[in-house]
Amino acid sequence: MEQLSLFDNREKLAPLASRLRPDNLREYVGQKHLIGEGKILRRLIEKDQISSMIFWGPPGVGKTTLARIIAQQTRAEFVEYSAVSSGIKEIKEVMVQAEQNRKMGIRTLLFADEIHRFNKAQQDAFLPFVEKGSIILVGATTENPSFELNSALLSRCKVFILKALQEADIKELLVYALKSPKGFGDMKISIKDAHLSAIARFANGDARTALNTLEMAVSNGRMDESAVLCVDGEVLEQCMNRRSLLYDKNGEEHYNLISALHKSMRNSDPDAAVYWMCRMLDGGENPLYIARRLVRFASEDVGMADSNALQVTVAAYQACHFLGMPECDVHLTHAVVYLAMAPKSNALYQACEACKKDVRELPAQAVPLQICNAPTSLMKELNYGKGYIYAHDTEEKLSSMQCLPDALTGRRYYQPTEQGQEKQVRDRLEEILQWKNENKS
Repeated sequence: MEQLSLFDNREKLAPLASRLRPDNLREYVGQKHLIGEGKILRRLIEKDQISSMIFWGPPGVGKTTLARIIAQQTRAEFVEYSAVSSGIKEIKEVMVQAEQNRKMGIRTLLFADEIHRFNKAQQDAFLPFVEKGSIILVGATTENPSFELNSALLSRCKVFILKALQEADIKELLVYALKSPKGFGDMKISIKDAHLSAIARFANGDARTALNTLEMAVSNGRMDESAVLCVDGEVLEQCMNRRSLLYDKNGEEHYNLISALHKSMRNSDPDAAVYWMCRMLDGGENPLYIARRLVRFASEDVGMADSNALQVTVAAYQACHFLGMPECDVHLTHAVVYLAMAPKSNALYQACEACKKDVRELPAQAVPLQICNAPTSLMKELNYGKGYIYAHDTEEKLSSMQCLPDALTGRRYYQPTEQGQEKQVRDRLEEILQWKNENKS
């Protein structure tokens, strides 16, 4: 009998995240911009007007769960498909069954997790069945679908962006896990509110991480004399493998640390820059966020003084994407030190800001006729392209032809400095401007 009882309670042995998977939209946490009352995806579900779609968002935000809820509420058969374990043959077998279901009035919702991992042939195999309506394809991806999916498939799917869960959402989920019979509702657990907040921050928008951390903390808790299981800060810190529980990735400390990193690099202080970067990583910051800020810095604060800076930072971002933590920390260090030691110029940033100001504040200027395209005879009769000089036909590979609108003639946005390689750019620009001034037509 004990053995039967063990199998009857197998759901209790499942991971907490699996036991708490919601069955309907009412229990679903987050994504209010899509499934809140009156929002577009909720209306489509309620009206049973679901078509093929792509869920794009970070891990642990409920992409799979939402697909299951949609299948349940629209009475469709849910089929989960993996690009890793199956190929074209398996896709076609699934599609044959889906087509038979369609003829019997049964819809099939095919959920393709990590659809960005499907190769071109696999993605193409979906197309005819999506077009015929044999299946409702729901793909989940953590990558930008514009880059990772075939344009033909993407054009037949509506893309919905799922956002990382807010700290308040995750904390609400943790409280529910402690109270729900599907979670720890039948146990007496003592855990401070501040500790739940720490778990929510540590999870970085990932509900699965938060629930796994809570489950580990409860499993390692201490039972007191009153049969209450106590989770203290020491246990929690070990479960999260972080020294600092105070780093708030959406709060003041987040902006203070990224500011410290940015200003240390700008001040050519590699030691301070590496320290602030490591502080962010130790607090659980997403390495791709740091890498994105470095890419921005490469053009904003180094610019033409060392154009290789942009290549180094883009390569560092790609390395972080390939490897993730903890291996990618050295790639971030490489980029941070490179940027700190590079010559600095904000001339590109200043040029961009000055030009944007003119675009915003001045009336839209017409393109000078001499640099207009003239594909038709009418346009040629209207002097489109008249006076255009092909620079490659000249000895100097230059012309004095005006390219700015009349109202902006003489305007200088880019003012190169004498830092690093930009000094050569400055000298070259001065030569060009002098030649054009001397050869005005």
